[in-house]
Amino acid sequence: MPPERFAPDDPREWLNRARSNLARAQTKIPGVYLEDLCFDAQQAAEKAIKALLIERGVTFPYVHDLSRLVTLLEQAGEEIPESMWRAAALTRFAVVTRYPGLAEPVTDAHYHEAVVLAKAVLEWVEARLRDGV
Repeated sequence: MPPERFAPDDPREWLNRARSNLARAQTKIPGVYLEDLCFDAQQAAEKAIKALLIERGVTFPYVHDLSRLVTLLEQAGEEIPESMWRAAALTRFAVVTRYPGLAEPVTDAHYHEAVVLAKAVLEWVEARLRDGV
């Protein structure tokens, strides 16, 4: 059953989308490239970060660069843990690995790391929003 929908400018809708992407990223399906699952992991992190930016009233560009988005959070006064900076490594899955020949195929180890990083971002953002911090 799909989650309750909210307005596009509501952080809860962005978190719903982030959770949806993470659920897909965590679901290995025969015939699906790991690159595509890693893209979903990247999208989960990106949408979670954007949810927090919306909550903080920060205008953000529609880019996939997680480092740039985390920097916007930092500039807005957020104390950014190291795990969030490490998650910037997911940015490569937004474009480069989605097209044939632009990068080496994603390994199982890279896939598992991508899911762990995305989950950490989502959990950090959810805690920030839940605790009203």
